[in-house]
Amino acid sequence: MKEQLMPCSSVAVMDTLLAVTGGAIWGGCIGPRNASKQGLTGTARAFFLVALADTKDSDLTVWATVGAYSATRCGIQRYRGKNDLMNALIAGAVAGAAVAAGAGSRSWIQVAGAAALFSAISTASDYSKMK
Repeated sequence: MKEQLMPCSSVAVMDTLLAVTGGAIWGGCIGPRNASKQGLTGTARAFFLVALADTKDSDLTVWATVGAYSATRCGIQRYRGKNDLMNALIAGAVAGAAVAAGAGSRSWIQVAGAAALFSAISTASDYSKMK
């Protein structure tokens, strides 16, 4: 497998932009669909879509998490000099803990739970790519 030549910051920005693009496409499809299901037309529909776009604060957390995960994984890979599942495991734990702590969670159990969950998901994702 060819080694990654891009700087870690570029990897993080690229992955974040991919997540933003996917979110914009999803929101651009699901918003009008939900407005139609509610029978909204004209200005009511426009206000609904604007209000929907305004309540997407959680999307920013997702995008920041993708960037933090990518940068951390890249940094760990460069530091260790290996491209294996341990990189995803550690980066997932760091990103999950950052999300939980950034969300205002003061419970270390919640922070540890989020770290373990994100770590397991990222490791499983990397494992599935190896097959």
